[in-house]
Amino acid sequence: MKKVSLFIAALCVVAFAGCNSKSDANSSDSAELKIYSIIDEEETLALTELFTQKTGIKTNFLRASTGELVNRVLTEKNDPQADILLGGASSYHIKADAEGALETYESPLAQGLPSYAVSKDGTWTGFCVLTLGIGINNSLYKEKFPSLPLPQTWDDLLRPEYKGEVVLTNPVSSSTAYLFVQNQLQRLGQDKGWEYLLNLVPLVGQFPDSGSAPAKLICTGEYPIGISFTHELARLKTEGYDVELVAPPKTAGDVDCISIIKNSKNLDAAKKFVDFMLSPEAQELMCKISFATPVNPNAKRVPGTVGIESLDLIDYDVNAASSQKDAVLTKWSKEVK
Repeated sequence: MKKVSLFIAALCVVAFAGCNSKSDANSSDSAELKIYSIIDEEETLALTELFTQKTGIKTNFLRASTGELVNRVLTEKNDPQADILLGGASSYHIKADAEGALETYESPLAQGLPSYAVSKDGTWTGFCVLTLGIGINNSLYKEKFPSLPLPQTWDDLLRPEYKGEVVLTNPVSSSTAYLFVQNQLQRLGQDKGWEYLLNLVPLVGQFPDSGSAPAKLICTGEYPIGISFTHELARLKTEGYDVELVAPPKTAGDVDCISIIKNSKNLDAAKKFVDFMLSPEAQELMCKISFATPVNPNAKRVPGTVGIESLDLIDYDVNAASSQKDAVLTKWSKEVK
């Protein structure tokens, strides 16, 4: 089955590249909007179908990993094979912009969005926010800590009563946990940040490798408290689990972004797709599937998800997080765990 899946994936890549060839540039298919999509296939399919339904513009997308698609955008810079790069953290779009691979387009729907969701030069725009939060198993928490209020801040997690009752993934193997580590280092500064982490570690009962593990472990009642992405906690809550979701102040997060590839062969349609992705209708559809937080304040959220008005994000330095990673994880391995 794995070989069959790989073969089908390879055929999809060939088909996508074929309909982007120069020989097609002046054909009737040239109006088809071509998208490199980093977000999940289910979300991509639903969004592109709605876009076509609303505009009549046909789409063709290639779904692959962030690294693969960003590398494609860079290597194809002089002869782009797609019009849109959909999804991926802002740091990847910043990288593509630095290489001169993105068009400038400031959508009218980007007016009024948070500054962290809009590039200064108009080359990328965020359409949803992914941020860390605290998940609580309500019944287990009340059983173990009947006199303690729910934790509302990152500092509340340092209550000594929580010893062995918190679950956090291992930052050496999990990007989710590394984001949490950087959250504390950037929120408090290096010295106080490490002091915080050293005080938290004795309270953690388990360091699984998977970023999705804490949310699952609190849902199954193995731990009362877990650190996870808010959209994952929101999804499980809507599935009926007795989970409380807290979005602490001064937390770290990033936006999934959209950008137009430089020298797009279908620029007008690409601009319309950016406008579409920033619209309430598109973001409501995506929220229903991914449970992520829409950046458009007019987009209705799925009940239980976090609204953008509730988020208090730090000015997260992605470049610092990247450059410090080896040193931070070495120190974690030696001094913390």
